[in-house]
Amino acid sequence: MNTQSLPELIAQAQQLVTQIRQHPQYQRLQMDCDVTLGDVRQFFNNLQWSATASTVDVSREGFFQ
Repeated sequence: MNTQSLPELIAQAQQLVTQIRQHPQYQRLQMDCDVTLGDVRQFFNNLQWSATASTVDVSREGFFQ
C-alpha cells in the first residue's frame, strides 16, 4: 500500500497533467475527445479540495461497524 497521503498523490497527478500538456509530442497530437486535460485538471482540483476538506478519522475502532 502507498504511504503517501491522498493530497500528496493528487498533487503529483496534477504535476503530471501539467507536464503532459506542455510536452511537445502531446501538443502535436490532434486529440478529438469529450474529456480534455482541462477537465482532468478541474477534476483533480475538486478532488484535492475534497480530500483536504474532509477530516474523517477512520482509525477509530468500530468505525466501519
